[in-house]
Amino acid sequence: MLQILLGMIALVGGLVIFLRGSSMLPAIPGKGGTPPTAGTLFNSKLTGVVLMLAGLVFLGSTSFVHIDANRVGHMKRIFGFFELPAGRIIALPGQKGPQARVLGPGFHFIPFVHVLYKVEEFAIINVPDGYYGELTALDGQAMPDGMFIAPQIPDGEVKAMLDAEIFLTKGGYRGPQETVLKPGRYRLNHYLFKVRIDQQTRATVIPAGHVGVVKSNVTRPGTRCVQEKVAVGGADGRVEGALTVALVPKGCIGLWKEPLLPGAYYLNRQAYDVTLVDTRIKTWEYKGGYTRRSLELTIDEQGNIKQRERAEQQPIPRDAADGVVFVKIEGWDIPVELRVLVQIKPENAPIVVGSVGGLREVEARMLTPVLRSIVRNVAGSEIQVPVRKADGTVVTPISYVLRPTRVLDLIDNRESIERTIEGKMRLEGQKAGIEVMEVRIGEPGLPPELLFARKRVQLADQLAQAYARETDAQTKRTEREKARAIADEQPRLVAAQIAVQVADQREKERAALGRAERQFLEELARGQKAQALVLGQDRVAVLQALEK
Repeated sequence: MLQILLGMIALVGGLVIFLRGSSMLPAIPGKGGTPPTAGTLFNSKLTGVVLMLAGLVFLGSTSFVHIDANRVGHMKRIFGFFELPAGRIIALPGQKGPQARVLGPGFHFIPFVHVLYKVEEFAIINVPDGYYGELTALDGQAMPDGMFIAPQIPDGEVKAMLDAEIFLTKGGYRGPQETVLKPGRYRLNHYLFKVRIDQQTRATVIPAGHVGVVKSNVTRPGTRCVQEKVAVGGADGRVEGALTVALVPKGCIGLWKEPLLPGAYYLNRQAYDVTLVDTRIKTWEYKGGYTRRSLELTIDEQGNIKQRERAEQQPIPRDAADGVVFVKIEGWDIPVELRVLVQIKPENAPIVVGSVGGLREVEARMLTPVLRSIVRNVAGSEIQVPVRKADGTVVTPISYVLRPTRVLDLIDNRESIERTIEGKMRLEGQKAGIEVMEVRIGEPGLPPELLFARKRVQLADQLAQAYARETDAQTKRTEREKARAIADEQPRLVAAQIAVQVADQREKERAALGRAERQFLEELARGQKAQALVLGQDRVAVLQALEK
């Protein structure tokens, strides 16, 4: 007000002086004029102009406002002709109070703005990536009965909605808004809108391998909403005893039939509650929670088999679904470890969430009790096994026989038991919207007494095989040593063989000479005999004497 008063006084005074002044410049001494006095200076037109300019500066300083680049200007009108209507807190043009109009960055000329208004600056709204801004309007029309949050505005109309004057004149509702501010920078009227950005306004992110089941608290305008009972469908479209859930189309109040696929969504948490459902294959393990007994067989130096019993407590692992399942077979309580692979199909996720709540709830409330019951019933009843010969081999062609289950079937016919359990679990899983992929039996905790005879036979067989291998090794070692000795005596053996061959040759030579000598003597005797027959015996004797 002081600036206006001073400006008006200077402006009026300057105008009066300008109009009454004699000249623009006072007389200059020495040029024939009278020297200037205070009166002449006060009455000069130049003084009037200076005073008018000063008055304009004083008045103009009340009409300019500068807003920084990262701020938004707000005005509260102090003087005006119109009061705010009852129940309103944001003023329209001409009304006193917080104004709907905001000022952008830079200089603004508004006549007497610093007199008529109180100017305030607020920081612009910055919504970071991965978050949204939750809006609450402090003024506007009252919401109709049954509405707790203002309906969402289409993306193309959000800019107009954020204009306070348009919001107030076009029927904007007071209170929380379903419309959210996506990442970016916004110049809002802080008198009208309250913006919340914190950990509760993070964007809804559906990671890969998951879907989001939406429970909506609002209905989008123009959506046709018809609630229907939905159940899990099997191969023929029906599953007897399947859970049913009331689902609605997307955009309606209730549980949406269509889940959200992987991605990022800017959903107002006041309006939508999203439940993440893991659609990847999950493994449920049932193990631990019992005492495992075992017999250790050892062999002393004399080859005698000795046994020693051990007991080891098996705790339930932290990541296990539950402890082992105890089954009663042939009077024995057998702990059986299980591994179950399950999966929720995306189209069944709303049914699971609506009927039970989630995969953990299905596991704890439905499938685990059912699994225990099925395993006990299957293991304690009958089993279909292939017919075998006396030596244990399966007869061909393969035929099957149904007989009561035995304890050792948990080892010998494990696959048959697994198939039976898996078939029953698939049906129970379909009722809850869960697909059971497979069921596998782990290592059963059989009483060591049942395995004692089998272990002794196995150990004896192994000992027999070991003894046979040792004997074979000794025989081979003897043959190897004999071969080495023969190799070492090879030169002498060769010489002896040559000597034998020489002696044999000499023997043959002498025999041949003897035969030749005998033949010579025989021929000589025959000649002498013939000579005696011709000459006579006495003449032959004389000739023989002469030859000597």
